[in-house]
Amino acid sequence: MTRTTSNWAALAAAEPELAEAVEERFAAFTHHVLATLRKDGSPRTSGLEVRFLAGELWLAMMPDSRKALDLRRDPRFALHANPGPGTEMAGGDVRIAGRAVEVHDPAQRARYVEEVEPPEPFHLFRTELTEVVRTRVEDDTYLVVEVWAPGVPVRTLKRT
Repeated sequence: MTRTTSNWAALAAAEPELAEAVEERFAAFTHHVLATLRKDGSPRTSGLEVRFLAGELWLAMMPDSRKALDLRRDPRFALHANPGPGTEMAGGDVRIAGRAVEVHDPAQRARYVEEVEPPEPFHLFRTELTEVVRTRVEDDTYLVVEVWAPGVPVRTLKRT
């Protein structure tokens, strides 16, 4: 079964409030957690900086890093926003799942370098999203889970 994918611009157009909340959550801290799949199928987690630029969510990493090699072999990933200090998780808990597509186009890479100025050389991946989830507490009473998938409006679940 092939899952539908979208880029960040599609999410921002369809669900601007969720996209803004997710971007703010990722902007709160520099380092986040990326999960990739090893050759044997077991998960690998790694620290990573992410960027939201030009309607895309970008993942950049050192050359031949394990996470880059994992993504080249199997593009599926999960990305978890840094929860921050303490236990309050201001802004909620945010997770993104999808596929990473390595960018080789010199013009796209040049635009990224101009904006971000990463150390070179590096691997650059743009993301194709399959799911975005935000979990938060509302009114100190409800656990609210917002789930978005391409082509489907946000589903909101509330639990006490």
